[in-house]
Amino acid sequence: MKRAIIIVLDSVGIGELPDAADFGDVGSNTLVNIKKARPETSLPNMAALGLGNIQGEDIHLLGKVDAPKGAYCKLGEKSIGKDTTTGHWEIAGVLTKEPFPTFTETGFPKEIMDKFEEAIGRKTLGNYAASGTVIIQDLGDEHVKTGYPIVYTSADSVFQIAAHEDVIPVDKLYEICETARKLLTGKYGVARVIARPFIGTSGNYTRTKNRKDFSLEPTGVTILDLAKEKGMNVTAIGKIEDIFEHRGMTRTDHTTNNNDGIEKTILYTKEEFEGILFTNLVDTDMIYGHRNDVEGYAKALEYFDSKLPEIMDAMHDDDILFITADHGCDPTTPSTDHSREYTPLLVYGKHVKEGVDLGVRKSFADIGQTISDYLGLGAHFEAESFLKDILK
Repeated sequence: MKRAIIIVLDSVGIGELPDAADFGDVGSNTLVNIKKARPETSLPNMAALGLGNIQGEDIHLLGKVDAPKGAYCKLGEKSIGKDTTTGHWEIAGVLTKEPFPTFTETGFPKEIMDKFEEAIGRKTLGNYAASGTVIIQDLGDEHVKTGYPIVYTSADSVFQIAAHEDVIPVDKLYEICETARKLLTGKYGVARVIARPFIGTSGNYTRTKNRKDFSLEPTGVTILDLAKEKGMNVTAIGKIEDIFEHRGMTRTDHTTNNNDGIEKTILYTKEEFEGILFTNLVDTDMIYGHRNDVEGYAKALEYFDSKLPEIMDAMHDDDILFITADHGCDPTTPSTDHSREYTPLLVYGKHVKEGVDLGVRKSFADIGQTISDYLGLGAHFEAESFLKDILK
């Protein structure tokens, strides 16, 4: 009953990649910069697995230990991008060699917006790059008055649609997003269309937990596809189902926040099944990273760290736990967008050697290749397995 448990701490980067300058991210180091800005930040359980032993400048500040209980390293990203879709797909074995299109400078072209408005039967507001929490304050009153949805983007490849839940019901907003998803293909094929429902009154609009992502399908075969084809259980927790466009899964649980995602991870880990459990914990990115909220980000990390022993206690003898991230989103920099960073990797299990430094690896896909080898899935990704290095 071999199982791989993957937990993605969304946006928890660990230092700029060599090409960070090309993405405007020089100086980004999400985890270390949070520690420097808030020295009392303490992650003892991840440190015990080797978090502070990972190679890199000042990473030791996270809590270097003499005898790590797990294997550890940092991962480079081979794909061209720094977004959720690109990062998760690479973890699962699929590289994105052509970047998804972005529309930060000009907004979406008139030909696309005209088709979109005709398809949904109403005009739109916005169509520029903005913070999601800011744009609903700026355009919320006009939206409530007209019923026109708010369209905006960011430095990521996203087409975001915000609407007040009393003006455009959530189910209707999801239909509108599905319409956009069908239109946004080819050179306009953004990675994600995102529903951003909000509530409240003038000057006090707030986003709700009814966000939903509408992604492109992965462009290649993933470990999820292979495990499902082999008859294994593939449980997706959080927004994993959206990121992979519901492909390669046998069970999904969308969850409402990090706390819910952590509890569901513990619950499903206790069950008997063979295959993959894949969790995304998004609050670090969505609620804290994009809002440059260092205090909130640090506390979210500390809460996960406090629950990590429960996750580990729920594991079965043949489980391997992989704790990683998909990109950075350094809340200490002026930018509120994702950052092009290495990601940490901590590996733990009863059959995993302790204290193994896996170095600085070239691809997130090394995780996918290692899991494929462990579960016998037969993948041949552009990646290097480290299974032989970690098994006792």
